[in-house]
Amino acid sequence: MLNWLSQILSVTLFNLRTVPQRKGAAIAAAVGIAGVVTVLVGVLSIAEGFRAAMTVSGSPDVAIVLRSGADSEMTSGLSRDEVRLVAQAPGVARTPDGPLASAELFVIINLPKRSTGTDANVPFRGVEKAAVPVRGDVQIIEGRMFEPGRNEIVVGSGMARTVAGLEVGRSVRIGQVEWTVVGVVSARGGVAESELWTDAAVLQPAYHREDNYQSVMVRLTSPKAFDEFKDALTTNPQLKVKAVRQADFYAEQSSMLTSFIRGVGVAVALLMALGAMFGALNTMYSAVAARTREIATLRALGFGSSPVILSVLLESLVLALLGGTAGALAAYAAFDGYQAATINWQTFSQLAFAFRVTPPLLAQAIAWAAVIGAIGGLFPAVRAARLPIAAGLRDT
Repeated sequence: MLNWLSQILSVTLFNLRTVPQRKGAAIAAAVGIAGVVTVLVGVLSIAEGFRAAMTVSGSPDVAIVLRSGADSEMTSGLSRDEVRLVAQAPGVARTPDGPLASAELFVIINLPKRSTGTDANVPFRGVEKAAVPVRGDVQIIEGRMFEPGRNEIVVGSGMARTVAGLEVGRSVRIGQVEWTVVGVVSARGGVAESELWTDAAVLQPAYHREDNYQSVMVRLTSPKAFDEFKDALTTNPQLKVKAVRQADFYAEQSSMLTSFIRGVGVAVALLMALGAMFGALNTMYSAVAARTREIATLRALGFGSSPVILSVLLESLVLALLGGTAGALAAYAAFDGYQAATINWQTFSQLAFAFRVTPPLLAQAIAWAAVIGAIGGLFPAVRAARLPIAAGLRDT
């Protein structure tokens, strides 16, 4: 066993020492694999960033209540009486000011993008006083919170970067109403950073929805209180609503787009991987052809075929991992934290988010590189092991 391992190590080190003599082909193979990894990480970091923007907003002790059968706030509708019954349900946390429940109105407006000037679909949310303590992750980072009863709005930090004219102190005309931007909010990268907020009581008449809401966001006394809260709502004959944990709601909202982006990313990477694999095959076949006499000499000296196969595979893997690591580092430097915006397919509105290059994503990409290298080195390795010793010694 030790002799076998020693043979593998000796042949592998010999192979690697000859790489500089074939540096052109070796660099081409490594660069091809690096390209695959960079593209794969770049595309999947979009899905990871979008998913993170949605799921970071989810809290296990926060629930959202919608009309029964609705799959988004856009298709939901609740009356004032229904909102009151939801806020009074058991399991809802309370303060001296009342239950931690925010009845909310959600509309989509058009505002010009900062980069292109073309219109973007922007979520405009009417909220109640409890909206901030219910969510728990919303903070004013510039200006102040809007005052109830006034035509004032606060802007999510992501939307402030994406849409023109939303600086604090500016006025913006939305529909038939002039609104004043009084603050900018952050939400740890969550959904609130992609929205405009105002007082629900002011937004309702502006859109002729005086007694209608679309959802109620509530903070529960604890995550365990959700079942009690849900059962109280679904068994109440006065209500036709459904309750969903906020985390589950946003995970469902993000699933369609993230699945699509991942599918596209993997498909593109597979096509590029095919080209990179042929590049690796060509490189390793050239390496084996250039060392025909050396390999035959080693076989004549008693080296087995399996050490020769493994040594060629290891050389291919080393080149692939070097290329994969370089591609992963390049992708991290280029994409991690890059600010962007895309359409949330559930609401057809803009969602600002940041690309996320995570350690598991990098590990997945480097694993792709290793697979490409292994496949690229397998057939040349078998060819090297099957090379007739006599024919190899006669090779000049």
